Amino acid sequence: MSVGFKDQIQNPSDPIAFETEVKQLLNILIHSLYTEREIFLRELISNASDALTQMRFVMETEREVVDPGVEYEIHVDVDEDENILEITDTGIGMTQEEVRTNLGTIAQSGARAFLEAAEDEEKDLEDVIGKFGVGFYSVFMVADWVKVTSRSYKPDADPASWFATGAETFMLGSAEKDNRGTTVTVKLKDDAAEFARKHRLREIIKKHSDYVAYPIYLGEDEEQVNRQNAVWRENPRAVDEGEYEDFYQHLTYEFEPPLETIHFVADAPMKIFALLYIPPEPDRGLTTIREENGLKLYARKVLIDEYSKELLPQYYRFIQGVVDAEDLPLNVSRESVQASAVMARLKRILTNQVTQTLASMASNEEEKYEEFWSKFGQFIKEGVASDESDRSSLYPLLRFRTTSCPDIWSSLDDYIERMQEGQDKIYYILGDDEHSVTRSPHLDYFQTHGYEVLILADPVDSFMLMGIREYKDYALKNVSDADLELPTSPDGQEGKTEEDDQESSLSGEQVDHLLQTFQDKLGDRVADVRPTDRLTSSVARLVDPEGAMGQEMQRVYKMMDRDFKIPKKILELNTEHPLIQRLGRLEDGHDLKGAVIEQIFESTLMIEGLHPDPADMIPRIQKFMKSALKE
Repeated sequence: MSVGFKDQIQNPSDPIAFETEVKQLLNILIHSLYTEREIFLRELISNASDALTQMRFVMETEREVVDPGVEYEIHVDVDEDENILEITDTGIGMTQEEVRTNLGTIAQSGARAFLEAAEDEEKDLEDVIGKFGVGFYSVFMVADWVKVTSRSYKPDADPASWFATGAETFMLGSAEKDNRGTTVTVKLKDDAAEFARKHRLREIIKKHSDYVAYPIYLGEDEEQVNRQNAVWRENPRAVDEGEYEDFYQHLTYEFEPPLETIHFVADAPMKIFALLYIPPEPDRGLTTIREENGLKLYARKVLIDEYSKELLPQYYRFIQGVVDAEDLPLNVSRESVQASAVMARLKRILTNQVTQTLASMASNEEEKYEEFWSKFGQFIKEGVASDESDRSSLYPLLRFRTTSCPDIWSSLDDYIERMQEGQDKIYYILGDDEHSVTRSPHLDYFQTHGYEVLILADPVDSFMLMGIREYKDYALKNVSDADLELPTSPDGQEGKTEEDDQESSLSGEQVDHLLQTFQDKLGDRVADVRPTDRLTSSVARLVDPEGAMGQEMQRVYKMMDRDFKIPKKILELNTEHPLIQRLGRLEDGHDLKGAVIEQIFESTLMIEGLHPDPADMIPRIQKFMKSALKE
């Protein structure tokens, strides 16, 4: 197999110049640094697999071909002494004109598209090589020279050869080749000698080409390296849990089993094999080989894309696995495949399958779904916020803590089932954490009269609410809205406490004077001060003035822009509360009156998560304690 650098191809042509874009491409590949030069072998094997698949298609319609009975296979041979590597297939082969077109011109290489992608400095070139039909040229990362010998399946076509060193030209010539197919002979550079070692080649083939549809034989002993048996193409009923876990570990190098396995085969509207996994945790482990999000995309067991992000919506980016589609074309660039209508159909089918699996888990395996929700719930909320076309299918997957059931996860349907008679709205409250939000004065009326309220204390909840304003004809309403129409009290009582009756109410004149005192003391820190009948046990609350941006959007803007200023609020006072009653009776010059007003206002700021510096309240609180001890 030894071939020297001076080895001549038969009847060589004069040197033929590569097209400009191919020259630029070769320059990048030869002179740039790469962290994973091994991808050249993946690309050459993928090309060989493509050639075999094309030959299978030809055999469906033609019988007058070279070697009609030959097996479809790939051979990888190596001469360790000479640092020479050969990859041979029994595929469709090429005529001399096809060799020239496929290997020397922009028409087939997709080099221009590659160069445009390569301008993005944030991308590693090895991650985009295979996407533009320029995979063959990756061999020049490791090659002193490359010789391609090919014989077309067409009986009247003569064998052809192609020779290049990675410089600006290549040569064409005739060849002696009895068998159909193509052989790529690579003289490896000195610093690429590792690729002339069988153990290294075996490792690369197992990593990148393990499920290529055709047997890959290594060395003179004809050792088949790839396992070929793609578990995702098996009947799901014939695969046991152990096989699924083994493949998951092979795919990710994660030792903990997946939370859920989704294996399905579909014939319509297109032929699909998919094996998807919900990982045990949302963050990739330290040992994983999956460096980024995306599914492995195959076409008839030939790898098309290592990290395909177009197969699922962004909110399902935590899903791992493989998808194999029969309808993906193999004879076009991978870039064209990604942009095809087939991919859009694939995405729709896969998305529906994942959503249906989660819905089934939620209905039939509550404990498992609660585990899923506690780890991945934020992704579902993101989908509700961002995906207008699919958000309604995600609504049943949402889970919440509520004021009535704070220790369990409740669905919107659970909430509706527990509604009081005549209730026509779903109520929610926004806050910074579940514990503090349950003490909000906005809940007074609802807790007094037994109305359940959803607790939304996750930062992403404000975004989620942008995508769900109604569920099953029940509008979602924020209990902090100043203009919210309160539900009717079931018992007809307004819920005054025993302590309320121990104090005689302030007169209208006293109330007006107290409101003005609050306004004078707080100044432009509030938009207004007014009484309210919506509070029962709480002293005061803050609400937005009419026409102001809603609390949901305020939180969204605050998270997006640190300089966003919350609009001035209206301070509403419970004038029937004992504290307000007693405050209204204090003389204006009383030493504590102004301090109490400040404390009431700052307490409402703190409850709303708006206080700029809660520590400022400490001296005032100490003043109150001193006064209390004197009594």
